[in-house]
Amino acid sequence: VQLQASGGGLVQAGGSLRLSCAASGRTFSRYSMGWFRQAPGKEREFVVGINWNGGRTSYADSVKGRFTISRDNTKNTVYLQMNSLKPEDTAVYYCAISGSYYPGENTDEYVYWGQGTLVTVSS
Repeated sequence: VQLQASGGGLVQAGGSLRLSCAASGRTFSRYSMGWFRQAPGKEREFVVGINWNGGRTSYADSVKGRFTISRDNTKNTVYLQMNSLKPEDTAVYYCAISGSYYPGENTDEYVYWGQGTLVTVSS
């Protein structure tokens, strides 16, 4: 399975971006997916996860109410809508496929990773 993240860019604080993560392979719909981010000098952190059919999601407290994850299994794509962006959201954002039934927060649970897309939020 290969993942291709896109949609990053430069945006002013308060703005919005929509990230996409396209997966290759016909088994995409079986997996939980997650978005992580890594800011310069910091560890990679969990942002949000979604189970195989979109019926269960999990958000980091820092993004609750601002970010929304969704998926379209017919397009093998997961999305991250990011609203009310803050400078502290600046990071490289990675999508990943989980080996667990439900989307967890631990990076060790994720077995396939995309290359990352950079999000920069200016103040």
